[in-house]
Amino acid sequence: MEIVKIVAFALVALFIFLMLKDKKSDVAILVSLVAGILLFLFIISSINDVLNFIKDISNKAKVDVVYIGLVLKILAISYLATFCSEICKDAGASSIASKVEFSAKILILTLAIPILIAVLESILQIL
Repeated sequence: MEIVKIVAFALVALFIFLMLKDKKSDVAILVSLVAGILLFLFIISSINDVLNFIKDISNKAKVDVVYIGLVLKILAISYLATFCSEICKDAGASSIASKVEFSAKILILTLAIPILIAVLESILQIL
């Protein structure tokens, strides 16, 4: 089971992080960053499976690929911003973390505009 490997790795990384946190906080933050990157690389094959599934479903439903791409970009921004924000919080820079989160929300809103326009046009066609 993949989750057991993920949890075991995360607990080992957490233990190393906690050991280094008080003595060498800069190294502890690097441990946290490397652990996050390695966990992401470990699950990237699962992400590919999800993306292929979404593409297949969108083709069967005849949904425009542009909208699927926008939704996937929005998801990517959300996940990356959360990852970066948590690293900033771990480093004690909560003000930077909140600015990353705010920036991500603005980017998501900007990307969502074409989807909102398409929904509104669909509603107007129905009426």
